[in-house]
Amino acid sequence: MSTTPLPQTNRALRLSYATVWRWHFYAGLFCIPFVIWLACTGALYLFKPQIDAWLDRPYDQLRLSGPAAPASAQVQAALAAVPGAMLDAYELPTHPDGASRVLVGMGRSQYRVYVHPQTLQVLQVVSEDRRLTRLLFNLHGELLMGNKGSMLVELAASWTIVMLLTGLYLWWPRQSKGLGGLVYPRLNLPGRPWWRDLHSVLGFWVSAFTLFLLVSGLPWAKSWGRMLKEVREWSAGMSIQQDWTVGSEGELAERQAQHQAQQHQHHHHGGARGVAMDAQAWDALDRITPLAQSLGLAAPALLSPPRQPGGPWVLRSDAQNRPLRETVGIDAASATVVSRETFDQRPLIDRLVGYGVAIHEGQMFGWINQALGVFTALGLVTVSVSGLVLWWRRRPGGRLGAPPARPGYRPALSLTLLMAALGLLLPLLGITLLAVLVLDRWVFPRLGPVARFMDLQARS
Repeated sequence: MSTTPLPQTNRALRLSYATVWRWHFYAGLFCIPFVIWLACTGALYLFKPQIDAWLDRPYDQLRLSGPAAPASAQVQAALAAVPGAMLDAYELPTHPDGASRVLVGMGRSQYRVYVHPQTLQVLQVVSEDRRLTRLLFNLHGELLMGNKGSMLVELAASWTIVMLLTGLYLWWPRQSKGLGGLVYPRLNLPGRPWWRDLHSVLGFWVSAFTLFLLVSGLPWAKSWGRMLKEVREWSAGMSIQQDWTVGSEGELAERQAQHQAQQHQHHHHGGARGVAMDAQAWDALDRITPLAQSLGLAAPALLSPPRQPGGPWVLRSDAQNRPLRETVGIDAASATVVSRETFDQRPLIDRLVGYGVAIHEGQMFGWINQALGVFTALGLVTVSVSGLVLWWRRRPGGRLGAPPARPGYRPALSLTLLMAALGLLLPLLGITLLAVLVLDRWVFPRLGPVARFMDLQARS
């Protein structure tokens, strides 16, 4: 074996490679359980429309004949099924033989009531937060842990960005003699090289869309989403109404505030609890429903009562393909449209987030979008499992098996600036990045057993 020292450039390159590999290992060690979980729950949520339609099939095959009862009668039947509740929205019918859907709520709770449109029989009452796709949504974004879960998912997403960027650096061809191991795996390789090819090649193919998914999900996260909203409100000098909520706790708080306002408004006008609408309001609902149906908003289209006395009824599309969404204000007295806001009229940041979420949820390009999401999810699971196999096979007994630290190495300025920029843009990442750096460089190396377990050399 030659003892000729490496050229300085090659030595620096190897030291940089070793350092990036170590950070890639740390990021993967933390992220892989979350990546597998998010990939599986996210892949299922891609099919929300199909899942909801399958679960609702008993209520869309009623074989109706003759005219339906007025919308007001359907709503009153729904309210009677949930004592104390108030009308949140009446969903415009989309199936000729389907049950009517009415959303009613009180406090932080909201219920979906299925009503037979002719007999007014209540067929089912389901808590919105207990619907399967809603549970999938909360499992994916919050681990069913509320704000704490949202911040944990955000932290994992931030470190996954580090894992992907460092992985791309390690994948980048330097002395490659072909495309094998870069754009396609060499399946004829034995053992560990086969797993390495599978890991790096699949990681390359799914990296771009994975980065997009991670970034497009941040506006929903508790910490980053709240920061974005505060920056927007500071720059606008006013409160901002967004088309998305920051964590489920934010949605529940908005729901509770709306119900309290409705209750106060109704009590101020001398009504009884749970009804929250008088005869004039019922007449208005029946009068404006045909107009609302004629406007052709993308399903599901929800018609909600005025938020203040004398205000317009609000018709909004809640389509998952968010660029199809729009909001219409309808004056009850004249049964005319008094305002209409389409997706294209919303602020630029709202449109960017809307496009991102529609693609994230697999609804922008139909089945192609869903197929791309499934491919990415399967690729992420495969990359994660192959990474675990690679680690386990080279892991020495009694040690963590992290790539060895290289004392004395100072990362390139470009690498330092990139990590600093990521830390500023993603505050949770920045805080934990500093903590890991301090532990890795100055704390763990001075703890003998810990240093040996983590393959750290003591540094003076």
